[in-house]
Order: sequence, then C-alpha cells, then structure tokens
Amino acid sequence: MSGPHRAAKAALALATAVLPLTALTPAVSAAGSLTMLGADVSTAQRALELGARYYDASGTARDPLDILKGAGVNYVRLRVWNNPRSGYNNKAKVLAYARTVKAKGLKLLVDFHYSDTWADPGKQHKPAAWSGHDIGRLQTDVYDYTHDVCSSLKAQGTTPDSVQIGNEINVGMLWNEGKVVNNDFTNLSLLLKAGYNATKACHSGTKVMIHTANADNLDHARWFYDGIRSKGVPWDITALSYYCSWHGTMANLHNVITDVRSRYGKDVVLAETAYPFTSANADGTGNSITSGCADYPLTWSGQATNFTHVQNTARNAGAIGVFYWEPTWHAVPGNGWDPADINGSGNGWDNMAIFDWSGRINPNVRWTP
Repeated sequence: MSGPHRAAKAALALATAVLPLTALTPAVSAAGSLTMLGADVSTAQRALELGARYYDASGTARDPLDILKGAGVNYVRLRVWNNPRSGYNNKAKVLAYARTVKAKGLKLLVDFHYSDTWADPGKQHKPAAWSGHDIGRLQTDVYDYTHDVCSSLKAQGTTPDSVQIGNEINVGMLWNEGKVVNNDFTNLSLLLKAGYNATKACHSGTKVMIHTANADNLDHARWFYDGIRSKGVPWDITALSYYCSWHGTMANLHNVITDVRSRYGKDVVLAETAYPFTSANADGTGNSITSGCADYPLTWSGQATNFTHVQNTARNAGAIGVFYWEPTWHAVPGNGWDPADINGSGNGWDNMAIFDWSGRINPNVRWTP
C-alpha cells in the first residue's frame, strides 16, 4: 500500500471513529448571559480592498471590526468556500483575515460550507473537485479539508475557537450523497463525524457546531437533531438561524431554543440573524427580505429593537450566543453576492446591514451579554 493510500485509510478511520460519550456530551452552560456576541463579516475583506469606508456613531472613519467591537462584538464568523471563482472566502483569504480578527482580540468561528459557493437549506452543491466522489471518499475529503484549514489557522497562531461543520444543513450536506432521504441519516452522520474528528484532531478545545435553519419549527428541529443523535454524531453546540420574516415569532424561537438545549444537553447559539432598516434597495439586485415583522418598523430604530429582542429571547431561553449575519455588507460595487460574478452581481443584503449605504453605523445597535 502506497503512502498516500495509507494516509487516506488512516484519515477515514479517524473520520468514522466514535469518541467516548464523555467527550461527546459536555455539560450545558448555565443560563443567564450571552458569551458569544458575534458578527459574520465574511464580505468585509473584499469591501475594504475595494475602498469601502465605515463610520462610527460620531462619524469617524474606522476599521469596521473596531466599530463592531465598540458596539459589543467579541466573536467573528467567517465562511470558507473550497474554490470559489471570486477568489474570496477561500482558505487563503480566511487565513489572512483571521490574523486581523485575532489581532483585535476577537474570537473566531469558521463556517465550513463544503462547497465552492453558497450552501443553504435549498442547495448544498459539492465542490467541483469532489464532484465524482462517493460517500467513502467524501468522508476523507471532509476530514482532510477540515483538518487542513484548521491546522493552517493553528500554525499561524489563529486557532479557531469554534467551527461549523456545514451551513444550514436542514436536510444534509454535499448533495446528493450527504442528503437525508427517507429519514435516513446514515451518510450525513458519516460526514459530520469526519468533520468533528478532524477538528478535534487539530485542536481539542475548538467547539464544533452543527447548524440548521430549523428555528421555525420544533418538529423540524427535533427531526434533524434526533436523527443525527441516533447515529452517534458528536457535537458541542447546536446552532440555529433565525430571521423573523422566515422563522416566525420570538415566542416560538424561545420554545425551540429551550427544547433543543434541554433535549440534547448542549449549548445553543443563534449563528445567524438580521433585520432590515429599510425596504428600499441600493442597487439593481433585489433585496432578499423586503418586509418586516409586527412591532418592528423598517427603520434604524426598528432594526435595533428587533436585534435587542432577539438577544433577549435567546438569553432568556438559555442560549449562549447570537451572531448578526453580514452587518458590514452595505452596497459596495464589486462586492456582489455571486462568487462566479462578484464584480457584476449586486447585493441583496444592503437593507439588512447595520451600516447604511454611505457606511454609517446604526448607532442604536448593541450586542449585550
């Protein structure tokens, strides 16, 4: 057996191993405060390289991470795509921006999409380089790629504090091999175990999140997390997306968080949330969310109040963190949504950022423990 084949076999063994139960079920944190006060700023690097300016509440131009830190942020989330055509949000760019993040005293969450483009509940496209791989090879792919990115971050002194193994994987990842069909979680569980074991082999202290957009429905959340638990999948933190326009009331959100926290005995984080400050559109690309929710007008005040109430709901339900998704992604030409056409595509999130179209921060938005 050649050296590469021997290494692949060893990686596969690690990918499918099941760790002792004591390693899989850490004690849930005591309820009462949010310790992960986060922002996903995955588009900020490109915006800054294009010359975008960001202004604090006093109108002073500053680095957006410094402005966010001043508003209470202590954790940054960065997505990583395998080989996007844009050349952004890939390993090299994440390594570079991770140095900036850590130099500012912020913690780091790396969001593995395992794709060359967006992965979400409606699509989970395999990276082109993995396109012909069966489930056995994909386990090795996930292990090797996760370990490589994590180890590269560790080697430069920016070890990730947490990672997501997949992004909004409501019905699986790396479709079709990793898609849940007929309630069969077998293949997905193999991929999740590979990502978990790779992360822990890189750095045992890095927390592993399993992320879905199932904050809308208790039955959906239980179906998914019961499914992976039944297959022995280990994870540290249950991560959910919550946008009130898509996922319902905060009373419902409270019930889902409370249930998954007690049912699985793991900490809970809202890995994504956001709210519009206007229904207007800054460019030629339609906005992803064009209407608001009851009691929250589409104004700076409404945006801030919504975010405060999301944090309060999460905290009261026992969650440990809330991340605002893309608060810095205001309309900057050349920083489009499509990695296959980053210069030509627009921004469907320009009304959801907490910086307006001239780069001024909403002075009312705060992250609070």
